[in-house]
Amino acid sequence: MVAWQQIHGRSELPWQNTRDPYRVWLSEVMLQQTQVSTVLGYFARFLARFPDVAALAAGSEDEVFGLWSGLGYYSRARNMHRCAQEVVARFGGAFPQTAVELATLPGIGRSTASAIAAFCFGERVAILDGNVKRVLTRVLGFGGDMSSSTQERALWDLATQLLPPAGEQHAIARYTQGVMDLGATVCLPRRPNCLLCPVDSMCVALRESAPERYPVKTRKLRRTAQSLWLLHASDGAGRVWLEKRPARGIWAGLYSLPAFESREALLASLSPTESASAVDGAAFLHVLTHKDLHLHPVEVTCAEHALNATGGWFGAEAWTALGLPAPVRKLLTLSSRPAPGAA
Repeated sequence: MVAWQQIHGRSELPWQNTRDPYRVWLSEVMLQQTQVSTVLGYFARFLARFPDVAALAAGSEDEVFGLWSGLGYYSRARNMHRCAQEVVARFGGAFPQTAVELATLPGIGRSTASAIAAFCFGERVAILDGNVKRVLTRVLGFGGDMSSSTQERALWDLATQLLPPAGEQHAIARYTQGVMDLGATVCLPRRPNCLLCPVDSMCVALRESAPERYPVKTRKLRRTAQSLWLLHASDGAGRVWLEKRPARGIWAGLYSLPAFESREALLASLSPTESASAVDGAAFLHVLTHKDLHLHPVEVTCAEHALNATGGWFGAEAWTALGLPAPVRKLLTLSSRPAPGAA
Protein backbone atom coordinates (compact mmCIF):
# COMPACT_ATOMS: atom_id res chain seq x y z
CA MET A 1 0.00 0.00 0.00
CA VAL A 2 2.84 2.39 0.82
CA ALA A 3 4.56 1.79 -2.52
CA TRP A 4 1.27 2.01 -4.45
CA GLN A 5 0.32 5.29 -2.79
CA GLN A 6 3.66 6.88 -3.69
CA ILE A 7 3.07 6.18 -7.38
CA HIS A 8 -0.69 6.06 -7.87
CA GLY A 9 -2.21 7.73 -4.83
CA ARG A 10 -3.59 11.24 -4.61
CA SER A 11 -1.11 13.96 -3.69
CA GLU A 12 -2.52 17.12 -5.27
CA LEU A 13 -5.27 17.92 -2.75
CA PRO A 14 -4.62 21.05 -0.65
CA TRP A 15 -4.88 19.22 2.68
CA GLN A 16 -2.30 16.61 1.68
CA ASN A 17 1.47 16.84 2.05
CA THR A 18 1.05 18.77 5.28
CA ARG A 19 1.51 17.98 8.93
CA ASP A 20 -0.61 20.94 10.01
CA PRO A 21 -3.33 19.43 12.22
CA TYR A 22 -5.63 22.41 11.63
CA ARG A 23 -5.75 21.80 7.87
CA VAL A 24 -6.06 18.04 8.25
CA TRP A 25 -8.85 18.42 10.81
CA LEU A 26 -10.70 20.98 8.69
CA SER A 27 -10.58 18.70 5.64
CA GLU A 28 -11.65 15.62 7.61
CA VAL A 29 -14.73 17.44 8.96
CA MET A 30 -15.68 18.87 5.56
CA LEU A 31 -15.22 15.55 3.77
CA GLN A 32 -17.70 13.73 6.00
CA GLN A 33 -20.54 12.74 3.64
CA THR A 34 -19.35 15.32 1.09
CA GLN A 35 -17.47 14.85 -2.18
CA VAL A 36 -13.93 16.14 -2.64
CA SER A 37 -14.94 18.31 -5.62
CA THR A 38 -17.48 20.13 -3.45
CA VAL A 39 -15.12 20.59 -0.51
CA LEU A 40 -12.26 22.19 -2.48
CA GLY A 41 -13.86 25.63 -2.77
CA TYR A 42 -15.13 25.68 0.80
CA PHE A 43 -11.75 24.63 2.15
CA ALA A 44 -10.02 27.53 0.37
CA ARG A 45 -12.60 30.08 1.56
CA PHE A 46 -12.38 28.87 5.15
CA LEU A 47 -8.60 29.13 5.16
CA ALA A 48 -8.74 32.60 3.65
CA ARG A 49 -11.02 33.84 6.45
CA PHE A 50 -9.81 31.56 9.27
CA PRO A 51 -6.13 30.72 8.58
CA ASP A 52 -5.61 28.97 11.92
CA VAL A 53 -7.54 27.52 14.82
CA ALA A 54 -7.26 30.70 16.91
CA ALA A 55 -8.90 32.74 14.14
CA LEU A 56 -11.73 30.22 13.85
CA ALA A 57 -12.26 30.19 17.60
CA ALA A 58 -12.53 34.00 17.63
CA GLY A 59 -15.05 34.09 14.78
CA SER A 60 -18.79 34.25 15.31
CA GLU A 61 -21.07 31.27 14.79
CA ASP A 62 -23.07 33.25 12.22
CA GLU A 63 -19.94 33.87 10.17
CA VAL A 64 -18.94 30.20 10.36
CA PHE A 65 -22.42 29.17 9.22
CA GLY A 66 -22.27 31.73 6.42
CA LEU A 67 -19.04 30.24 5.05
CA TRP A 68 -20.41 26.73 5.54
CA SER A 69 -23.72 27.49 3.80
CA GLY A 70 -24.37 24.91 1.10
CA LEU A 71 -22.26 22.10 2.58
CA GLY A 72 -25.16 20.74 4.64
CA TYR A 73 -25.07 18.79 7.91
CA TYR A 74 -24.66 22.03 9.84
CA SER A 75 -23.98 20.25 13.12
CA ARG A 76 -20.49 19.71 11.66
CA ALA A 77 -19.96 23.48 11.45
CA ARG A 78 -21.33 24.05 14.94
CA ASN A 79 -19.10 21.36 16.45
CA MET A 80 -16.13 22.59 14.44
CA HIS A 81 -16.52 26.08 15.92
CA ARG A 82 -16.85 24.65 19.45
CA CYS A 83 -13.85 22.41 18.85
CA ALA A 84 -11.67 25.37 17.82
CA GLN A 85 -12.69 27.21 20.97
CA GLU A 86 -11.80 24.20 23.13
CA VAL A 87 -8.43 23.74 21.42
CA VAL A 88 -7.64 27.33 22.35
CA ALA A 89 -9.09 27.14 25.87
CA ARG A 90 -7.86 23.67 26.88
CA PHE A 91 -4.69 23.20 24.84
CA GLY A 92 -3.41 26.73 24.32
CA GLY A 93 -4.24 26.74 20.61
CA ALA A 94 -2.21 23.60 19.76
CA PHE A 95 -4.03 20.40 18.82
CA PRO A 96 -3.24 17.47 21.14
CA GLN A 97 -1.00 14.85 19.54
CA THR A 98 -2.75 11.59 20.45
CA ALA A 99 -5.96 10.12 19.09
CA VAL A 100 -7.26 9.56 22.61
CA GLU A 101 -6.97 13.25 23.51
CA LEU A 102 -8.21 14.43 20.12
CA ALA A 103 -11.37 12.33 20.52
CA THR A 104 -12.32 14.34 23.63
CA LEU A 105 -12.94 17.41 21.44
CA PRO A 106 -16.42 18.25 20.05
CA GLY A 107 -17.20 16.70 16.69
CA ILE A 108 -14.03 14.58 16.54
CA GLY A 109 -14.87 10.90 16.46
CA ARG A 110 -12.47 8.00 16.59
CA SER A 111 -11.70 7.93 12.86
CA THR A 112 -11.13 11.69 12.55
CA ALA A 113 -8.96 11.67 15.68
CA SER A 114 -6.90 8.82 14.24
CA ALA A 115 -6.50 10.58 10.89
CA ILE A 116 -5.09 13.70 12.57
CA ALA A 117 -2.83 11.69 14.85
CA ALA A 118 -1.55 9.49 12.00
CA PHE A 119 -1.05 12.19 9.37
CA CYS A 120 0.36 14.89 11.62
CA PHE A 121 2.09 13.05 14.47
CA GLY A 122 2.83 9.58 13.08
CA GLU A 123 0.84 7.75 15.75
CA ARG A 124 0.15 4.10 14.97
CA VAL A 125 -3.65 4.27 14.93
CA ALA A 126 -6.15 3.06 12.34
CA ILE A 127 -8.85 5.08 10.65
CA LEU A 128 -12.17 3.61 9.58
CA ASP A 129 -14.03 6.01 7.33
CA GLY A 130 -16.40 4.78 4.62
CA ASN A 131 -13.69 4.20 2.02
CA VAL A 132 -11.46 2.28 4.42
CA LYS A 133 -14.35 0.12 5.64
CA ARG A 134 -15.10 -0.84 2.07
CA VAL A 135 -11.49 -1.74 1.25
CA LEU A 136 -10.89 -3.75 4.42
CA THR A 137 -14.16 -5.68 4.40
CA ARG A 138 -13.57 -6.69 0.79
CA VAL A 139 -9.92 -7.64 1.13
CA LEU A 140 -10.51 -9.57 4.36
CA GLY A 141 -13.92 -10.97 3.40
CA PHE A 142 -15.25 -9.47 6.61
CA GLY A 143 -18.94 -10.38 6.61
CA GLY A 144 -19.88 -8.89 9.98
CA ASP A 145 -22.87 -6.57 9.97
CA MET A 146 -21.52 -3.03 10.18
CA SER A 147 -24.80 -1.95 11.77
CA SER A 148 -23.56 -3.77 14.86
CA SER A 149 -21.19 -1.91 17.18
CA THR A 150 -19.61 -5.25 18.12
CA GLN A 151 -18.77 -6.02 14.50
CA GLU A 152 -17.46 -2.50 13.92
CA ARG A 153 -15.13 -2.86 16.91
CA ALA A 154 -13.92 -6.17 15.47
CA LEU A 155 -13.07 -4.43 12.20
CA TRP A 156 -11.26 -1.68 14.13
CA ASP A 157 -9.08 -4.37 15.74
CA LEU A 158 -8.27 -5.91 12.37
CA ALA A 159 -7.51 -2.50 10.87
CA THR A 160 -5.06 -1.84 13.70
CA GLN A 161 -3.31 -5.18 13.20
CA LEU A 162 -2.74 -4.34 9.51
CA LEU A 163 -0.90 -1.08 10.22
CA PRO A 164 2.85 -0.80 9.56
CA PRO A 165 4.97 -1.83 12.57
CA ALA A 166 5.39 0.69 15.37
CA GLY A 167 9.00 1.31 14.41
CA GLU A 168 8.05 2.45 10.91
CA GLN A 169 6.52 5.74 11.94
CA HIS A 170 7.30 7.35 8.59
CA ALA A 171 5.08 4.80 6.81
CA ILE A 172 1.95 5.36 8.91
CA ALA A 173 0.73 8.45 7.06
CA ARG A 174 1.54 6.99 3.63
CA TYR A 175 -0.23 3.71 4.40
CA THR A 176 -3.28 5.49 5.84
CA GLN A 177 -3.52 7.77 2.82
CA GLY A 178 -3.06 4.78 0.53
CA VAL A 179 -6.03 2.85 1.92
CA MET A 180 -8.19 5.97 1.70
CA ASP A 181 -7.07 6.62 -1.89
CA LEU A 182 -7.70 3.01 -2.88
CA GLY A 183 -11.29 3.27 -1.66
CA ALA A 184 -11.83 6.63 -3.33
CA THR A 185 -10.37 5.82 -6.75
CA VAL A 186 -10.28 2.05 -7.29
CA CYS A 187 -12.32 0.07 -4.75
CA LEU A 188 -15.53 1.93 -5.59
CA PRO A 189 -18.94 1.12 -4.10
CA ARG A 190 -20.20 -0.04 -7.51
CA ARG A 191 -18.14 -1.49 -10.34
CA PRO A 192 -14.77 -1.42 -8.57
CA ASN A 193 -11.70 -1.36 -10.84
CA CYS A 194 -10.28 -4.62 -9.52
CA LEU A 195 -7.73 -4.91 -12.35
CA LEU A 196 -6.00 -1.78 -11.01
CA CYS A 197 -5.98 -2.88 -7.39
CA PRO A 198 -2.57 -3.49 -5.77
CA VAL A 199 -4.01 -6.05 -3.35
CA ASP A 200 -6.23 -8.00 -5.77
CA SER A 201 -4.27 -11.20 -5.17
CA MET A 202 -5.27 -11.26 -1.50
CA CYS A 203 -8.83 -9.91 -1.86
CA VAL A 204 -11.41 -12.40 -0.62
CA ALA A 205 -14.31 -10.47 -2.18
CA LEU A 206 -12.69 -10.64 -5.62
CA ARG A 207 -12.01 -14.33 -5.17
CA GLU A 208 -15.71 -14.77 -4.40
CA SER A 209 -16.59 -12.61 -7.46
CA ALA A 210 -18.77 -10.53 -5.15
CA PRO A 211 -17.02 -7.27 -4.14
CA GLU A 212 -20.28 -5.34 -4.04
CA ARG A 213 -21.54 -7.65 -1.31
CA TYR A 214 -19.24 -5.83 1.12
CA PRO A 215 -19.48 -4.10 3.50
CA VAL A 216 -22.53 -5.78 5.00
CA LYS A 217 -25.03 -3.42 6.61
CA THR A 218 -28.56 -4.68 7.19
CA ARG A 219 -30.12 -1.94 9.27
CA LYS A 220 -31.94 0.57 7.09
CA LEU A 221 -32.74 4.09 8.23
CA ARG A 222 -36.47 4.77 8.27
CA ARG A 223 -37.36 7.75 6.10
CA THR A 224 -39.98 10.24 7.23
CA ALA A 225 -41.75 13.12 5.51
CA GLN A 226 -42.72 16.58 6.70
CA SER A 227 -44.56 19.50 5.13
CA LEU A 228 -43.60 23.09 5.94
CA TRP A 229 -45.03 26.39 4.75
CA LEU A 230 -42.38 29.08 4.30
CA LEU A 231 -43.30 32.74 4.73
CA HIS A 232 -41.48 34.57 1.93
CA ALA A 233 -42.11 38.12 3.14
CA SER A 234 -40.58 41.10 1.35
CA ASP A 235 -40.86 44.78 2.24
CA GLY A 236 -41.18 46.14 -1.27
CA ALA A 237 -37.59 47.41 -1.25
CA GLY A 238 -35.88 44.12 -2.03
CA ARG A 239 -35.42 43.00 1.57
CA VAL A 240 -36.72 39.71 2.99
CA TRP A 241 -37.64 38.74 6.52
CA LEU A 242 -35.44 36.04 8.04
CA GLU A 243 -35.43 34.46 11.48
CA LYS A 244 -32.75 32.56 13.32
CA ARG A 245 -33.89 29.01 13.95
CA PRO A 246 -33.85 27.45 17.45
CA ALA A 247 -30.69 25.68 18.63
CA ARG A 248 -32.39 22.29 18.24
CA GLY A 249 -34.41 20.73 15.48
CA ILE A 250 -34.35 21.11 11.72
CA TRP A 251 -31.94 23.78 10.40
CA ALA A 252 -30.80 24.48 13.98
CA GLY A 253 -29.07 27.83 14.41
CA LEU A 254 -29.47 28.88 10.77
CA TYR A 255 -31.33 31.86 9.39
CA SER A 256 -34.45 30.90 7.49
CA LEU A 257 -37.74 32.10 6.14
CA PRO A 258 -40.29 31.62 8.96
CA ALA A 259 -41.58 28.04 8.79
CA PHE A 260 -45.06 26.86 9.81
CA GLU A 261 -46.76 23.48 10.07
CA SER A 262 -49.74 24.66 8.02
CA ARG A 263 -50.81 27.43 5.66
CA GLU A 264 -53.44 28.50 8.19
CA ALA A 265 -50.80 28.99 10.88
CA LEU A 266 -48.69 31.05 8.48
CA LEU A 267 -51.59 33.33 7.58
CA ALA A 268 -52.54 33.73 11.24
CA SER A 269 -49.11 35.29 11.90
CA LEU A 270 -49.91 38.16 9.50
CA SER A 271 -52.24 41.14 9.65
CA PRO A 272 -55.59 40.75 7.82
CA THR A 273 -54.37 42.97 4.97
CA GLU A 274 -51.12 41.03 4.58
CA SER A 275 -52.94 37.70 4.81
CA ALA A 276 -55.33 38.71 2.04
CA SER A 277 -52.42 39.52 -0.28
CA ALA A 278 -50.63 36.18 0.21
CA VAL A 279 -49.76 34.28 -2.97
CA ASP A 280 -48.77 30.62 -3.04
CA GLY A 281 -45.49 29.87 -4.79
CA ALA A 282 -44.65 26.55 -6.40
CA ALA A 283 -44.24 23.78 -3.84
CA PHE A 284 -41.04 21.71 -4.08
CA LEU A 285 -39.32 18.74 -2.48
CA HIS A 286 -36.05 18.94 -0.56
CA VAL A 287 -34.45 15.61 0.37
CA LEU A 288 -32.50 15.25 3.61
CA THR A 289 -30.61 12.15 4.72
CA HIS A 290 -33.52 10.70 6.69
CA LYS A 291 -36.43 12.94 5.71
CA ASP A 292 -38.32 14.33 2.72
CA LEU A 293 -39.30 17.95 3.19
CA HIS A 294 -42.30 19.16 1.19
CA LEU A 295 -41.89 22.93 1.15
CA HIS A 296 -44.65 25.40 0.29
CA PRO A 297 -43.51 29.02 -0.12
CA VAL A 298 -46.12 31.70 0.44
CA GLU A 299 -45.21 35.15 -0.88
CA VAL A 300 -46.36 38.27 0.96
CA THR A 301 -45.47 41.95 0.68
CA CYS A 302 -45.36 43.49 4.15
CA ALA A 303 -44.96 46.99 5.46
CA GLU A 304 -41.60 47.63 7.12
CA HIS A 305 -42.27 46.33 10.61
CA ALA A 306 -41.08 43.53 12.81
CA LEU A 307 -42.97 40.30 12.10
CA ASN A 308 -41.75 38.93 15.42
CA ALA A 309 -38.95 39.39 17.94
CA THR A 310 -36.53 36.80 16.54
CA GLY A 311 -35.93 38.07 13.02
CA GLY A 312 -35.04 41.02 10.85
CA TRP A 313 -35.10 42.46 7.34
CA PHE A 314 -32.14 41.56 5.13
CA GLY A 315 -31.15 42.86 1.72
CA ALA A 316 -29.44 40.64 -0.81
CA GLU A 317 -25.98 41.89 0.21
CA ALA A 318 -26.70 40.73 3.77
CA TRP A 319 -28.60 37.45 3.40
CA THR A 320 -26.09 36.01 0.94
CA ALA A 321 -23.47 36.02 3.73
CA LEU A 322 -25.70 34.25 6.27
CA GLY A 323 -25.88 30.57 7.05
CA LEU A 324 -29.07 29.55 5.24
CA PRO A 325 -30.64 26.14 4.61
CA ALA A 326 -29.96 25.09 1.02
CA PRO A 327 -33.63 25.21 -0.11
CA VAL A 328 -34.10 28.67 1.40
CA ARG A 329 -30.97 29.98 -0.30
CA LYS A 330 -32.15 28.51 -3.60
CA LEU A 331 -35.59 30.08 -3.21
CA LEU A 332 -34.18 33.51 -2.37
CA THR A 333 -31.63 33.34 -5.19
CA LEU A 334 -34.29 32.49 -7.76
CA SER A 335 -36.65 35.21 -6.53
CA SER A 336 -33.91 37.86 -6.62
CA ARG A 337 -33.10 37.30 -10.29
CA PRO A 338 -34.62 39.74 -12.80
CA ALA A 339 -37.60 38.42 -14.71
CA PRO A 340 -36.88 37.29 -18.30
CA GLY A 341 -37.01 40.26 -20.64
CA ALA A 342 -36.62 42.79 -17.81
CA ALA A 343 -34.37 45.76 -18.52
